[in-house]
Amino acid sequence: MGFQPRPNHPYAHAPRFPDGDRIDVADLFEVREGPVEIEIGPGRGGFVFERCAARPDVRFLGLEIRLKWASLVDERLGKLGLRPRARVLNADAREALPRLGPDGSIAAVFLHFPDPWWKKRHAKRLVMGAPLLDAVARLLAPDGELFVQTDVDERAALYEEQLSAHAGLEPAGDAPGSPAMADNPYGARSPREHRAIADGLPVYRLRYKKRLSTDRS
Repeated sequence: MGFQPRPNHPYAHAPRFPDGDRIDVADLFEVREGPVEIEIGPGRGGFVFERCAARPDVRFLGLEIRLKWASLVDERLGKLGLRPRARVLNADAREALPRLGPDGSIAAVFLHFPDPWWKKRHAKRLVMGAPLLDAVARLLAPDGELFVQTDVDERAALYEEQLSAHAGLEPAGDAPGSPAMADNPYGARSPREHRAIADGLPVYRLRYKKRLSTDRS
């Protein structure tokens, strides 16, 4: 299922998200207890490692579409002894999350600076969209959170419009009714967030929680 690398690809051995119509997230870890968090597109893994250090009780899953980084980051997790509770698997999150279960099992989902695509012909590559958000809303626990960051104001406005329109999510930022957050409360930052802060660039942060009722009247 999904993309199959050619046999001579240098990272063809990258760990893959399993095939199957429904994958139980608990089966992806050796550790059987602890809240589960997911990062979509962890890249080089900076946030993964910082989050694992900040929350040693958390089981952490990264879904990385690039074979190279799925391979290298998951290998490093193994060398650090973190693999029993932290994995980075090669997958397109838009394809993998709809197959993940059970419903209501994920404590947090993170998207850090997604969608580096600017031309109209690249629109199909955008991660944020209805299928992904439907899967995230289904998977979030009753108190689960979706945290999105970008340093592009137009993208921040687009994400807020998409997320606020979703019936399964509600804003959970610093002020009631707003998703905006002044800072990152998770004790871990992605490499791009570190760079943006060092360069004095604005970072737009949005947090949403699972809406427990779809009645918005």
